[in-house]
Amino acid sequence: MAIVRRLAERLTARASVDPATVASLAARLDAASQVRLGRSLSIRHVNAGSCSGCELELQALTGVAYDLQRFGIRFVEAPMQADVLLVTGPLTRNLREALEQAWDATPDPKWVVAVGDCAIDGGVFKGSYAVLDGAGASVPIDLTISGCPPNPGRILSGLRALLEANSR
Repeated sequence: MAIVRRLAERLTARASVDPATVASLAARLDAASQVRLGRSLSIRHVNAGSCSGCELELQALTGVAYDLQRFGIRFVEAPMQADVLLVTGPLTRNLREALEQAWDATPDPKWVVAVGDCAIDGGVFKGSYAVLDGAGASVPIDLTISGCPPNPGRILSGLRALLEANSR
C-alpha cells in the first residue's frame, strides 16, 4: 500500500528510528490492510452505447457520499491496468469491436460487470437495428447490476461483493 510505504520512508528519514523496526511495522500494516481490504480492484469503464444515465450514477460513486476508493476500488484509464471491465449501455454495432479490444487488453484474471438493464440485455433499446443486445453478446459477463439506471448504492454493493468474492 502506498500509505504504508510513505510512512516507512518518513520514519526511516529520522535518525533515531531503526530501519528493521520500520520494515517490520510496514509489513504488519500491509498485512493488516490486505486482510481488511482483501485486494484492490481497478475498474476500466467501457461505454458500449449508453444514454449516459448509468455514467451519472458511476460519477456519484467517486464523490464524498459513496467514496469508492475507501474500499480499495478505483477507476483506471487503460484496460492494461484493470481487473474489471465495467460495461454500460446496450452493445451497439459500432462499439462491439472496442469492447472486444478492451477485453483482449485486460490482463487475466479479469471480470466483466454489466451495469444497467441496457448492458445486461439491451434494455429499452433491445431489438433496434443498431443494437446487438447486451454486453454478453461479445464478452462473458461475471456480474450484472440491474436498474435503469441502478443507483450508486446498488452499484457499490455489487462491486464490493465482487471484491470480497475474489479476495478469498
